[in-house]
Amino acid sequence: MDANALPAPPRIWVDADACPAVIRDILYRAAERTRIEVILVANRWLQTPSSRFIRAMQVPGGPDVADDAIAERVAAGDMVITQDIPLAARVLAKGAAALDPRGEPFSSDSIAQRLSIRDFMAELRGAGVQTGGPASLHARDRQAFAARLDQWLARQR
Repeated sequence: MDANALPAPPRIWVDADACPAVIRDILYRAAERTRIEVILVANRWLQTPSSRFIRAMQVPGGPDVADDAIAERVAAGDMVITQDIPLAARVLAKGAAALDPRGEPFSSDSIAQRLSIRDFMAELRGAGVQTGGPASLHARDRQAFAARLDQWLARQR
């Protein structure tokens, strides 16, 4: 690498199969406002706004295919939007940031505990215990997401 070359600008990767539309809309506006590239990765076709800063990447169907695509391409300094705790652990290990759609950041300090809780809940479900799903996304979740995203974007400037 050329010693005078500038590092690649950070990008935002979105685990888009489970990302709520309202969160994608926040990301689209942020991409246009800040001129940062947003890449949505999904195993289905996604319609995105026409923008040089927004693109969709369709991957084959299958477990963790989108996660693997993101984990292979993410670079230190990038941001990943995901609800998937194992994916968050993978991208944190590569020096990227990770944020869930409710605005809760993943961190190297908390990821082991979050993985343990996830695995415990999976064991309970495997034993037939009804654990319920995540709560509905509320306005306060959208606000928290937008605020955390804006904090990260401000640090990129």
